Amino acid sequence: MGDTLIREAAVLRDIAPADAATCAGLARAVSWPHRAEDWEMAIGLGRGVVATLGEEVVATALWWPYGAHHATLGMIIVSPEHQGGGLGRRLMQALFAQAEGRSLLLNATVAGQPLYEKLGFVLCGAIRQYQGAVGAVAEPILSEGAVLRPATLADLPVLTQLDAAATGLPRGPLLRAVLSAGEGTVLMRDGEAAGFSMVRRFGRGLVIGPVVAADLADAQALLAHGLQARQGQFVRVDVEDGSPLVDLLIGSGLKSVDRVNSMVRGTLPTPTGPVRRYTLASQALG
Repeated sequence: MGDTLIREAAVLRDIAPADAATCAGLARAVSWPHRAEDWEMAIGLGRGVVATLGEEVVATALWWPYGAHHATLGMIIVSPEHQGGGLGRRLMQALFAQAEGRSLLLNATVAGQPLYEKLGFVLCGAIRQYQGAVGAVAEPILSEGAVLRPATLADLPVLTQLDAAATGLPRGPLLRAVLSAGEGTVLMRDGEAAGFSMVRRFGRGLVIGPVVAADLADAQALLAHGLQARQGQFVRVDVEDGSPLVDLLIGSGLKSVDRVNSMVRGTLPTPTGPVRRYTLASQALG
């Protein structure tokens, strides 16, 4: 089927939780590690579309609202057999319509970036993916007055406040989903939560993120705590390009395996600080 016929014959419909297993198969076709469970979480938190040819799902695209003004886009896949037929543009236009004028953020693959640029996205940073089997990790060094304790769902209100200060985005549902699917650690200082980290199963192993902290020392302590507890396991961490956590990641046995460009269509969110986000929950979710 020619490119024009593919573009015209494909039918777009809203993505549904029942699509998770099929989407995981499509992800494997482009060498993405996302399991059906990862898709279930992503679909449950957001909205999006799939493109079908007959009974076959040949493309996907999702978005996640963070308040009335911003959203992230991701899980944008066109099967290798149907690339170049205009499906990517149709998917993006469908997301634009659903997102209702929000400013949009995404992390672009090399293949996708030219399309995003044509659609009005501009570069605003880059993300590096580190992963591997965790080796020996030194005991976390806590600054004066800091202690670590397990996070519970009761902590979500304060963790959501910290995350919003770090990202400029209201991400309460994301944090609840990540913590419910895995576990978290809260860094307490003088009886108050000053930072946190979360870890959950994802792809080939585990992902540590988000990590939110007031300074590098606290971020290193939270990340080292998470890595030390998982020596010998396969772990992934996504950080901003040039992150000060790189030495800890490499020293723990993780390697840089990919780099993607961060892009925005509209305005960037405005963090209020003083905390900042040191690692991502995922490249799609932010």
